[in-house]
Amino acid sequence: MSTGDLRRALRLVVVLDSGARQGRDLVEVAAAAERGGATMLQVRAKDLPAGALAALTRRVLETVRLPVLVNDRLDVALAVGAAGCHLGQEDLPLEEARAMAPPGFILGGSAGSEDEARRAAAAHYLGIGPVHATPNKPDAGEAIGAAGFRRVAAAGGLPAVAIGGVSAADVPALAAAGAAGIAVIGAILAAADPETATRTLRDALDRVLP
Repeated sequence: MSTGDLRRALRLVVVLDSGARQGRDLVEVAAAAERGGATMLQVRAKDLPAGALAALTRRVLETVRLPVLVNDRLDVALAVGAAGCHLGQEDLPLEEARAMAPPGFILGGSAGSEDEARRAAAAHYLGIGPVHATPNKPDAGEAIGAAGFRRVAAAGGLPAVAIGGVSAADVPALAAAGAAGIAVIGAILAAADPETATRTLRDALDRVLP
């Protein structure tokens, strides 16, 4: 995937978090997000064993045409043919993951500080945050806001998405801070209508990003 294609895919990442699904079928949410204009999906299921995570990801892959990444589990991502994997600071080192990944496989890294961004240099993109405090990742550290996002993104030097309680109201400031896009969990999974909520975010992004 070229840098331009990657940046377009990063515009609106919907994270299908099994811990925040509120009784919803994540595959149905994936389909709604695609209809609403999501550009990438990430399957995040820390409560599921590898087999169940693989089965869930396969169902998502069979339902949508968007790039689908798996959070944390490179083995599952490779086994099911996902487009990539997002790895946190405590997961498999990105350098090792990159050595194992096939050509075109997307690797994302997480960063909440300049040092973490530099340590994730082997990634293809960064997820930077939390922009705001969020119940979906209570261990993510202190909120950094748009100004913090700018500093971390500059240190990383990679395409970056903002994550952590992001809403449509945050989009202009984050775009001005250099974000390629946003990654959201609760904004979609907690919405009464996930498709409409996705479309609202996509419209906000399209107004300020080239």
